[in-house]
Amino acid sequence: MSDKPNLTMVVVIPAYRCADQLRGVLDSIPTYINHIIVVDDASPDDIYSVVSGIDDSRLNYIRHTHNQGVGGAMLTGYNRALELGATIIIKMDGDGQMDPDFIPALITPIIKENADYTKGNRFLVLTDLRQMPKMRFFGNLGLTFLTKLASGYWHIFDPNNGFTAIHHHCLNSLNKSNIHQRYFFESSLLIELYHQRAVVLDIPMPARYGDEKSSLSMVRTAFEFPYNLLKGFVKRVLWQYYLYDFSAVSLFIIMGILLSGFGTLWGGYVWYVALVEGIPRSAGTVMLGVLPFILGFQLLLQALVLDIRNIPKVPLQQKKHIYSSEWLEKQRER
Repeated sequence: MSDKPNLTMVVVIPAYRCADQLRGVLDSIPTYINHIIVVDDASPDDIYSVVSGIDDSRLNYIRHTHNQGVGGAMLTGYNRALELGATIIIKMDGDGQMDPDFIPALITPIIKENADYTKGNRFLVLTDLRQMPKMRFFGNLGLTFLTKLASGYWHIFDPNNGFTAIHHHCLNSLNKSNIHQRYFFESSLLIELYHQRAVVLDIPMPARYGDEKSSLSMVRTAFEFPYNLLKGFVKRVLWQYYLYDFSAVSLFIIMGILLSGFGTLWGGYVWYVALVEGIPRSAGTVMLGVLPFILGFQLLLQALVLDIRNIPKVPLQQKKHIYSSEWLEKQRER
């Protein structure tokens, strides 16, 4: 896999209602993987029987006494992987949708220190998009834009793709209390990765769809995800452009909000008065609202352009000096 020695590869599988597919997933994991961690998230089916029936010394089985969600299961798996001395931790689901043949593509950028975190992208393989259920396809399109806005990773797509890999240095730097324990896990992880200025890369790969049913509620997705992403966006902007740094983007946002807000309020007031009195306002009065709105909108667009250009570009692995015990402790307390 690599000329670099002493690389410990660990696969973490959050398992819930996937006993029928899990055996095939475990049998397909390549031999160069050092450890396999199955986190049984209080699944009602018999995950333990599947795992115990496989003779593989790499297997580690952990069972939650109550369901914690995919995020909670992954946090348990991540902690166990770090205890095992993992260099790179790969996340795979237990339903067989992820092809283990793509693990090398996923981990190679991390091994070469070109990325800290990699994830699959089903949208880069255009010929395979026809396999994706239509509801997932259009849902992903909407959530992708909102996640770009919230996370700051404007170059990624398919943000809820669960086939991921992360370097242990990057994982250690994260404040895990900021990571959502349920279905918002992947999106919240991306937001937290941005706070650490980690480099994230998309890896093109197809998804495999069978007759499995997603346990993610569409109603929950429609209401909870936009709300959580909006909170993530506000937090990211405040942290990046007002607490961590103060740049042109900071000024553009402030002036853009003030000017466009004034233009909107003034324009609404003038329109209301004209409607009540039945007397058209003068061109100068109208332009007093239009010009600030246009200028403010342009400033916000410019802030967006600069934010897109501010994607992290230097992997944390190339900043080894930051991994002092004091720095890591401050990051965990943040």
